[in-house]
Amino acid sequence: MTFRSPRPDIVIPDVTVTDLVLGAASAYPDRPAVVDGVSGRGLTFGELRDQVRRVAAGLSPRLRKGDVVALWSPNVPEYAVVFHAVARLGAVLTTINPAYTNEEVAFQLRDANATLLVTTASLVPRAREAAALAAASLEIITIDPADGVPCLASIAIDAEPPQVAIDPAHDVVVLPYSSGTTGLAKGVMLTHRNLVANLLQLDAVETHRFSALVAVLPFFHIYGMVVIMNLGLLRGATVVTLARYDLEAFLRVIQDWRMTLAHVAPPLVLALARHPMVDSYDLRSLEWLFSAAAPLGSELTEIVQRRLSVRVRQGYGMTEASPATHLTLPGDERDGKVGPLVPNTECRIVDPASGDDVGVGVAGEIWVRGPQVMKGYLNNPEATAVTVDADGWLHTGDIGIVDEDGFLQVTDRLKELIKVKGYQVAPAELEALLLEHPRIADAAVIPVPDEESGERPKAFVVASGPVTGDEVLAFVAARVAHYKRPAHVAFIDSIPKSPSGKILRRVLVERERVARART
Repeated sequence: MTFRSPRPDIVIPDVTVTDLVLGAASAYPDRPAVVDGVSGRGLTFGELRDQVRRVAAGLSPRLRKGDVVALWSPNVPEYAVVFHAVARLGAVLTTINPAYTNEEVAFQLRDANATLLVTTASLVPRAREAAALAAASLEIITIDPADGVPCLASIAIDAEPPQVAIDPAHDVVVLPYSSGTTGLAKGVMLTHRNLVANLLQLDAVETHRFSALVAVLPFFHIYGMVVIMNLGLLRGATVVTLARYDLEAFLRVIQDWRMTLAHVAPPLVLALARHPMVDSYDLRSLEWLFSAAAPLGSELTEIVQRRLSVRVRQGYGMTEASPATHLTLPGDERDGKVGPLVPNTECRIVDPASGDDVGVGVAGEIWVRGPQVMKGYLNNPEATAVTVDADGWLHTGDIGIVDEDGFLQVTDRLKELIKVKGYQVAPAELEALLLEHPRIADAAVIPVPDEESGERPKAFVVASGPVTGDEVLAFVAARVAHYKRPAHVAFIDSIPKSPSGKILRRVLVERERVARART
């Protein structure tokens, strides 16, 4: 059974992502385009277009079409300049997590075969070390001035960059790396057409009109890159950047810019629902929270909606889909569900055991197909073939259920299901339940070996008040079937998560494995 979008298909033009995103900017040159949320420093749309032109001209002697430029930076206004300057030259941008270790940066530089690294002055010493570890001969350019290193201002040229023949359907423009929660991180090849398609799919269903967006979610991640930075610029909105997560700065930006829509991930929703600081800011302008990157449970949704008098919408996707495949329309939100398909997109729910399609109301692996699906993994045809089959279906590795109205509910990751005496237990279900406890601030659940059952769930809990392990176990036991009950509870200071908010259960699994080996 194939599910299709309730929205009509859209026409996807044969243009580059920069032509799409900045094509209309000349109509409002004095409007703020990107602004630093703390300092107020920024660029108007006219200045952004001009800086993209100048930097592209300055980079052109250094880059050939298809060369890879690495961008290692927090969210700053110049991120958009580098992004579109590189794209305009037909080169490829690989974005790197600012929190990465030197070894992790070196891996990505080496794997992507980057020839140029753009970073910030504060990261230059580490950038040099990472380049040395990667044994990479590459030039380093900084966003802000640094001694002994060229910066964007010094290389920019007041000239037109060369015209480069770009085939939007085949030429890769960005190379973000997948989270690596099921193995080594892999370069995801996304073409100009992939991003253009997804931006127009999002634009077609995002009927809420906004004048500004807060960019606290990182631009190196596909969510921040496409759904916030580029969709915001496409819409002519001001993108207000925050270089790091800071709840107070986030709240102040929403208050001062009178924002009506904020893009968040579940950990931020948790803070908005429970942190006392929230009451110190005027958030009455806020109408919508848009949550993605990880499932958001109904209980937490209800709490934040009551506290802020907002509505919460969810979306679903993954880096390999540029990222969005499902999106809840304004006014059609349903707690715990990520919405129907975006235009030009199909979905199947497939039984992992049999490979057969299942129908409405039955859980299975989510498969999607559409023009936003990646070209493949860089230099990894084997992984590509496993993830995208010969018919173009992207096997997401997520488990979900589609209801009678076509709304998808994501219940868990396929490979993270816990098998208890043959029963499948979804960690996300238990995590959502644990978060309902008034003295639990955060939680994660992993499988641990059990001689009798094969596996049993173990809960890792961040307490917000006095609570014992026995109390936690009793709380869960009263609410789930016997085989779902955790066998153990451990209290920790924080739950390891990716920058996009996904729980890194593999980190906890490895920690548990090491602890068991020692005993």
